[in-house]
Amino acid sequence: MQNLNDRTTLNNGVQMPWFGLGVYKAEEGDEVIQSVQHAIRHGYRSIDTASFYGNEEGVGIGIRQSGIPREDIFVTTKVWNDDQGYDSTLNAFEESRRHLGLDTVDLYLIHWPVSGKYIETWRALEHLYEKGLVRAIGVCNFQIHHLKDLMANAKIVPAVNQVEYHPRLTQKELHRFCRENGIQLEAWSPLMRGEILKEETLVKIAANHGKTPAQVILRWDLQHGVVTIPKSVRPERIEQNADIFDFELSQEEMEKIDALNQNHRIGPDPDHFDF
Repeated sequence: MQNLNDRTTLNNGVQMPWFGLGVYKAEEGDEVIQSVQHAIRHGYRSIDTASFYGNEEGVGIGIRQSGIPREDIFVTTKVWNDDQGYDSTLNAFEESRRHLGLDTVDLYLIHWPVSGKYIETWRALEHLYEKGLVRAIGVCNFQIHHLKDLMANAKIVPAVNQVEYHPRLTQKELHRFCRENGIQLEAWSPLMRGEILKEETLVKIAANHGKTPAQVILRWDLQHGVVTIPKSVRPERIEQNADIFDFELSQEEMEKIDALNQNHRIGPDPDHFDF
């Protein structure tokens, strides 16, 4: 991984950027439009949104106004919990597509593993994939038992599993399972919403490289083979987050960061989430 254009090849042959912009809590309208435009102009080629975020329309506008051809941008969106089920997922996808102003979506994900619904939801995603309306399909927040259950009832193995992943929650068993089954792990909230940036280990490693703790964490993601999508609406932070391709963490440094794991979540536990 040498630059922002580097991509991982998903299990269906589609290429997905290792690094992208997350837009959770970016306000619809000027804030998200300008964030997307700035990120793309700075070299980002992946934008991650969701129907639940309420900003798909602004993401679409930002992409169109960036001046970069649509086919060069990898767009991810997600079906929310209330819309899960076969027909309702197909309807939700059409709404997302309309808001984004796109003919196709590059990656469509199930946002959470809603018990009793995610298998029918997955069948709807398989239908969208077979119709050519999405280039790849996947899931978010699925634990190993969810993935096993889904794959036992699926025609298509998920291409991506987007989960909470950061130095305090490394989910090594889940990561191993995904690797063994050709599922690309992707990190949401890789910086713990800023909670971990004063951690002494990260501060010291960052100082050794002339980088920030945030840049060290994002580099750690990539060196573990995890796609990462840090969120920011500040132009300087969008640029800074992406400035991680001119250094490499040593094996010792990687292990020190791994050792920070506490199995600590800042988001909901997928097994105990009130859907």
